[in-house]
Amino acid sequence: MNAADPKLPVVTPSAPEPERFRDPSAAVARLQELYQQASDFLCHKFTDCLMTGMPPSRYRAFYPEIRLSTTSFAAVDSRLSFGHVAEPGTYSTTVTRPDLFENYLVQQIGLLIENHDVPVTIGPSITPMPVHFAVANDANVTVPQEGAMEFTLRDVFDVPDLATTNDDIVNGYGFKHEDGSGPLAPFTAQRVDYSLARLSHYTATDARHFQNHVLFTNYQFYVEEFEAYARSALADPDSGYTAFVGPGNVVITDADAPMDAPAKLPQMPTYHLKRKGGGGITLVNIGVGPSNAKTATDHIAVLRPHAWLMVGHCAGLRNSQRLGDFVLAHAYLREDHVLDDDLPVWVPIPALAEIQIALEDAVAKVSDFAGYDLKRIMRTGTVATIDNRNWELRDQSGPVQRLSQSRAIALDMESATIAANGFRFRVPYGTLLCVSDKPLHGELKLPGMASEFYRTQVSRHLLIGIRAMEKLREMPLERIHSRKLRSFEETAFL
Repeated sequence: MNAADPKLPVVTPSAPEPERFRDPSAAVARLQELYQQASDFLCHKFTDCLMTGMPPSRYRAFYPEIRLSTTSFAAVDSRLSFGHVAEPGTYSTTVTRPDLFENYLVQQIGLLIENHDVPVTIGPSITPMPVHFAVANDANVTVPQEGAMEFTLRDVFDVPDLATTNDDIVNGYGFKHEDGSGPLAPFTAQRVDYSLARLSHYTATDARHFQNHVLFTNYQFYVEEFEAYARSALADPDSGYTAFVGPGNVVITDADAPMDAPAKLPQMPTYHLKRKGGGGITLVNIGVGPSNAKTATDHIAVLRPHAWLMVGHCAGLRNSQRLGDFVLAHAYLREDHVLDDDLPVWVPIPALAEIQIALEDAVAKVSDFAGYDLKRIMRTGTVATIDNRNWELRDQSGPVQRLSQSRAIALDMESATIAANGFRFRVPYGTLLCVSDKPLHGELKLPGMASEFYRTQVSRHLLIGIRAMEKLREMPLERIHSRKLRSFEETAFL
C-alpha cells in the first residue's frame, strides 16, 4: 500500500456497504458494480488532473473483495479438488476485472455457497487500486512517464506496489491477508492486474481473447499452420469456432478475410481461435528459451486456463530416433534454472494421465498408427530442458552423462519450464515434441534438412496438439483439475 501524503485529504468514491449473497450471479454483479465504480472514479480524477494540474486532494479507490466465513468443516464430494476451504475460518480475496472473469467467478462462488451452505460477503476491500491498472481499461487515457507531469503521480494516486505483488499464495508460503483472513483465490487483484498488463505488452492481444486451452510453440512455422487451420475452421459452419484473432487485436470471422499484422510483431505473437465460452484454442509463439517460457506462463496463469501444452522442436538423444519422430514427455529433467527459487528442483513434476492419454490418442488418430505400432513414430520418456542453446560447444562429458543417467530421450529449452510452472500454478500441462535434430549422432539442424522437415511435419504436429485440446475440452473440469496438482491446504478457487 502506498502511504498517502498526510497534507492532502483523501477522497474516495462512495460505495455500497458489504452485503451477503447466496446467489452467485448476483454476487458477481455486485463485484462488477464495485469495480466499475472504483475504476471510473480513478479514470475521471486522473483525466481531471491531466487538464488542471496538482489537485487539492489525494484520490483513492479500492478493489472489491469476496469474503467467506465458516465455522464448520464442509462435507464435500471428495472427488472435487476445489470449491471449498480446508477448515473453519475467514477467507477473502480481492477481485479485478470481474467482467473478464465473470464465468469463472460465478462458478467458483457457486461452489463455495453450495459446499459450505453459507453466503459470501461482497464489498470494498482495504486494498487500493493503482491508477495505472484502472486507466488500462480506457483506451483514451494513458499514464505519462515519470517526470512528464507537473506533480508526482504517487503523491495523488496509488501506484503499483511490487512489495505486495507476488506469488506467495501459489508458492505455498503460508500467506495471510493484512486482516488475518486466509486466501480464497491463488492470486490477489494486484497480481492479476500486473499480469494482464504484461500479457497485453508481450502478446499484443487483449486478455479477453485468450481461450481456455493454450498451445505453446517455439517456431513461427506453427503460427502459419495455425492460421491455415483457423481459416478452414471458420469456413466450416459445423466446427463451432467463431473468430480468429491475431496481434493488434485483429479479429476475422470470414475465412477469406485478411489478417493484417501490426508493423512490428510483439515479443510473443499470440493467436486465438475462439469458441463460445472460451472453449477455443490459443497459440503462443514464445520463441526460444526457458526465460520466455516462464514469462509467458507466469502471466497466462492468472487467466486460469484449463490446460496448456508445449508443441515444439527438440533434439533427439537416442540413435533409434529419426527426424520427425514425436516425443511424449512423461518426466522432466530441469536444467533450466529459472524456477529454482520458486519451485525447488527436488519437487517432482508428474505426468498427468488425462493429458497423456489425450496426446497419445491424438497422435494415433492423426498418424493412423495404433497400439504397438505407435512406437514407430513416437517415444515416451524424459525430456531435459537446458538453459544453454549451444551446450554442444562446451565439454560434453558432464551434460551427456547426466542426460544418460536420467534416461532422457529428448532435449529442449522450454518444456520443463512450462510443465513446472503448470504444476506451480495448478494448470494441467503436457508436452509433445518433434525431433528436429540429433546432435549426439552428427545430425545437426542444417538448412536443407530443416526445410524438408518443416514441410512434412509441422502441419501434422500442430494438428495433433489441436486434436488433444479438443479431447480435453470435452472432459469435465473436475476431472482435469484433479488432486494431483493440489497441496495439503489449497485455495477454494481454482
